[in-house]
Amino acid sequence: MSATTLELAAAPGRLARLATGIRRNPTIFVGALILGCLVVLALAAPWISGDPFKLASINRLRPPSARFWFGTDQYGRDVFARTMHGARVSLMVGLVVAGASCVLGLAVGLLCGYFRRVDALVMRVMDGLMAIPSILLAIALITLTRPGLAIVIVAIIIPEVPRIVRVVRSVVLSIRSQPYIDSAIAGGTRGMKLLLRHILPNTLAPLIVQGSYVFASAMLIEAGLSFLGAGVPPETPSWGNIVAQGRSFFQIAPWSILIPGAFLATAVLAVNLLGDGLRDRLDPRLARRM
Repeated sequence: MSATTLELAAAPGRLARLATGIRRNPTIFVGALILGCLVVLALAAPWISGDPFKLASINRLRPPSARFWFGTDQYGRDVFARTMHGARVSLMVGLVVAGASCVLGLAVGLLCGYFRRVDALVMRVMDGLMAIPSILLAIALITLTRPGLAIVIVAIIIPEVPRIVRVVRSVVLSIRSQPYIDSAIAGGTRGMKLLLRHILPNTLAPLIVQGSYVFASAMLIEAGLSFLGAGVPPETPSWGNIVAQGRSFFQIAPWSILIPGAFLATAVLAVNLLGDGLRDRLDPRLARRM
């Protein structure tokens, strides 16, 4: 039989195992489904919603209706359009921060856990970075540079990388004491080859779980920064600055705050559900217990 035929024959088995895993741990399915729907809405925002920047004073503070699904804000802008386009910014910030933090944290954590000569110095630097609050760092960077999305992403990544480093480092330290590592060393596998072949694959499961929490945390931090005026510029819609711009009109137009706030809470909930499900699925001890 050819390789293609074997892959097709094995596909039903893989799908069956995946379905069994989802039934045993439905939080993965629920979290992935909600997050996937939000991603689809964000990607389709230019086609399913109107212009988020269009001003129409005649439509100021209109309640939700068939014409304006989520109502309008104090400038007559469509809250539905701004919420959908705001999803693009918030989800992109979470994805970029999680990806960059995981890549940097994985590289530094592997080096610190394996090469003990650099461990003490690098970890003291990581401890210092963890002591810097993201909001204060963003405000400091914005005072030195022009405010923008890139500055917000950098300000969130810097305190998140040390958290990934500590997780990866702890995993590497525990793996180094395993018997199969001693066997690999006795067989002549050393240095970067040992690190990449035997240690790196075992760090991916906790890294994926930690990355999901960084994703959720980054969206919340970005929303907080934008609410305080230290995030993305006010002309760029994000869930944080949509809530900030509508807070003065909460009593007469609560939809301008509640709807984008509900989308933010739903996105964070979905990512946390996905992270919890992946933790239960990828942790061997929890998997055996389940």
